[in-house]
Amino acid sequence: MAKNFTLSPAAFAGKCVLITGAGGYIGAALAETLAACAPAFLILLDNSEHNLNEITMRLRDADAAARTGVQFSGVLGDVCDEALLAELLERYRPEIILHAAACKHVPLMEVNPLAAMRTNALGTRRVLQAAKRSGVAQLLLVSTDKAVNPASVMGATKRVAELLLERGASDGIVLQTVRLGNVLGSPGSVAPLFARQIARGGPVTVTDPGAERYFLTLATTVEIILRASQLGQGTFIPKLAPAVRIVAFAERMIVEARKAGSRAIAVQFTGMRPGDKLREEFLNEAEVSEITEDNRLLRVRSPKIDEDAFDAAIRRLEEAVASRDLRKAMETLRQIVPEYRPSDVVIEIVQESSVTEA
Repeated sequence: MAKNFTLSPAAFAGKCVLITGAGGYIGAALAETLAACAPAFLILLDNSEHNLNEITMRLRDADAAARTGVQFSGVLGDVCDEALLAELLERYRPEIILHAAACKHVPLMEVNPLAAMRTNALGTRRVLQAAKRSGVAQLLLVSTDKAVNPASVMGATKRVAELLLERGASDGIVLQTVRLGNVLGSPGSVAPLFARQIARGGPVTVTDPGAERYFLTLATTVEIILRASQLGQGTFIPKLAPAVRIVAFAERMIVEARKAGSRAIAVQFTGMRPGDKLREEFLNEAEVSEITEDNRLLRVRSPKIDEDAFDAAIRRLEEAVASRDLRKAMETLRQIVPEYRPSDVVIEIVQESSVTEA
């Protein structure tokens, strides 16, 4: 990935910005970066008390050291809480929303599919609806390469979130999506997992010898998001370096550990997990990419959505999730994202839920 993105702090100076998922790995980094851009106010929304407390303390400490005078409010709450969203947007009138809140851990979401649908898909719908009602100028969704030809519930629900913004693109608000690869160091990512395994003497576990991923540093991730926010309407992907084989990444970490005096550590292949793909993608077969004003970012062009059919399917998804009807919810999810192929684990959970209901 090319470094040294040209960011304009002036794009955020004097503006009120709402960050959802502000206590998460990406959300917190966005908050810290924007705090240095002289915003009028930052609203930090997160449903984790611990994470929210951590980022508010970090901002206070940074402000005390640098005396930037940044004003912010930490709000403990859920993006699915319509009343809370309405209250926040009415009170603070943010001009920009950076929507980073998500259920993102693939194996966990495979066994909690309704939670993924509620937060990733319907939570995004709540944020979008609230933004339109309150006259927010710009909403940016932080998405993932796992939304392309998804093999997991997490990826499929993030694809629904993308489609919601594509559907609303003509409604007088700048709607943007940024698809990201794996962020190094994020909770649940391979780097901290491998580091823990190496520290205890191994083995280091890799799913498959052929597994590949696109990796981004946290700093580059923040640069991508904030640079894309300045490029107008659309879905954006970064120009990436070649994907990295996970086993090669693990072997490099082991070599570095041995230089520090660690004993020999083995790599153990464990097999693909439910919802995993060997290789991630940034475009599906119906999409094309084009250059933007920044040659390090591409804009994605997608086929037009059948708005009536999409709206009806979203209503069915709302009803199914609200009633915890997993069979209907999964059927609807697959109608909205027909390229999604559920894992055997998800299929089994749906079948079990149908038997229980009967």
